Amino acid sequence: MHKPNRHPSGSEPPVTLFGPDFPFGFDHWLEHPAGLGEIPAEHHGKEVAIVGGGIAGLVAAYELMKLGLKPVVYEASRLGGRLRSQAFEGAEGVVAELGGMRFPVSSTAFYHYVDKLGLQTQPFPNPLTGASGSTVIDLEGQTYYAEHPSDLPAIFQEVAQAWADALEERAHFKGIEQAIRERDTARLKALWNELVPQWDDRTFYDFVATSRSFAKLSFQHREIFGQVGFGTGGWDSDFPNSMLEIFRVVMTHCDDHQHLVVGGAEQVPLGLWRHAPERCAHWPAGTSLSSLHHGATRAGVQRIARTAAGQFGITDTWGHERQYPAVLVTCQSWLLTTQIECEESLFSHKMWMALDRTRYMQSSKTFVMVDRPFWKDKDPDTGRDVMSMTLTDRLTRGTYLFDNGEGKPGVICLSYSWMSDALKMLPYPVEKRVKLALEALKKIYPKVDIASHIIGDPITVSWEADPHFLGAFKGALPGHYRYNQRMYAHFMQQALPAAQRGIFLAGDDVSWTPAWVEGAVQTSLNAVWGIMTHFGGHSPAENPGPGDVFDRLGPIALPD
Repeated sequence: MHKPNRHPSGSEPPVTLFGPDFPFGFDHWLEHPAGLGEIPAEHHGKEVAIVGGGIAGLVAAYELMKLGLKPVVYEASRLGGRLRSQAFEGAEGVVAELGGMRFPVSSTAFYHYVDKLGLQTQPFPNPLTGASGSTVIDLEGQTYYAEHPSDLPAIFQEVAQAWADALEERAHFKGIEQAIRERDTARLKALWNELVPQWDDRTFYDFVATSRSFAKLSFQHREIFGQVGFGTGGWDSDFPNSMLEIFRVVMTHCDDHQHLVVGGAEQVPLGLWRHAPERCAHWPAGTSLSSLHHGATRAGVQRIARTAAGQFGITDTWGHERQYPAVLVTCQSWLLTTQIECEESLFSHKMWMALDRTRYMQSSKTFVMVDRPFWKDKDPDTGRDVMSMTLTDRLTRGTYLFDNGEGKPGVICLSYSWMSDALKMLPYPVEKRVKLALEALKKIYPKVDIASHIIGDPITVSWEADPHFLGAFKGALPGHYRYNQRMYAHFMQQALPAAQRGIFLAGDDVSWTPAWVEGAVQTSLNAVWGIMTHFGGHSPAENPGPGDVFDRLGPIALPD
């Protein structure tokens, strides 16, 4: 398998999404020649229901198939979940990334599958990176053009330095980062477990406002930090979130060194659906998830209940019930009380509290296809790019420019916004959204006629309006650590009552890193281990799985 090195060059080991809550090397487990494990032959061919055909469901289905089980995928909408790449009509390979679009290179378990499928990636055009070429920051009517961070006024450097100082001052940033690089589990757990009780019940804004490094600066510095942020853009939408969630993002470099998947991220889940593994227990060579399903998933799930025989009865949208010895639920947790009639006794009341308290963030994107990447043209008066990757306090918030290569149309994400900024768009059709975005951008680029370059129909999404999602991704609030710990640890079922065993959870909202695909992949691999052991299987001694080391490395449990 070809494995390109996407990590920044340097003599030190790279930072990866190794913990910090559960420092287990999922990438090493995946790539070990001994494999993930084995299931007793008498269980080969047995069916396992997979509720949801997003990346979590399909990674789990793919690995369970390799173990000799028969995954049966139920999908209410379309394969891929929030890895949704919508093609522009008539333009091959030119897509709007409606869900996940930028993937940190620290997501090593996710990139295991990207590379297995032979997909190409390239740096994402984030602000102030080489991939964007140039960046425009527009705040309070003042516009700043930069090709390098040093091109910005001193106040922006002061904000960046204050953020770095605050992380070091209050969160052992360099020590945790180094422990992640070295995969020093003892050091990492000691440092991280000290932060958990300190910061679980405190917000991101609290951290910023009470840090010494920011306290000596003006309110305008905090305002700039909220609007422009660091790494991928503004962070004020996350100010109400638990600070632990933000620590995880920066300590594992989720906010930095990101790539896009050329041709669309949806190729990863669709590729897993079609790919025939090199090595499969039980199934003949050439078997894929698609072939096991005769080319199509089953319909969405209407009901999950325990049957009289102790199996799980899964009833689909059309009223057809099938029984399974195990089931993996990967849909967003709210759907278990809104879209799916899920028998209450399958989870404890404390687990239901956790599932129902999950808080989802809103997100809106609007894309247009343009005749060419005209933003690379130079302004004859200034010599600058006529348009740049743009961060602003206007309605658009973030505007991204995608060059699809020689002779192909370009794509502009006119607006990418979250929470209240996304809700401003919710009532409007796509044409109105484009009009509002163009009006906002006209105030930043008065000489640029973006509309004259638009071809084809625009594409938009508001994830909170989709009944199969009800939001884009989880954003944990202060005090949510206990809920997250219950959901994440649920795959360890040895101590559960028999009536609650056999149903598993996965997805980025179960993970510690919501909104990042690596969390979905890692929780799906936890569930694979859980289902494997549910059938009497085990990981090889030379390649222990996540459940084999969970008692030693698992996340701490705060007292109720």
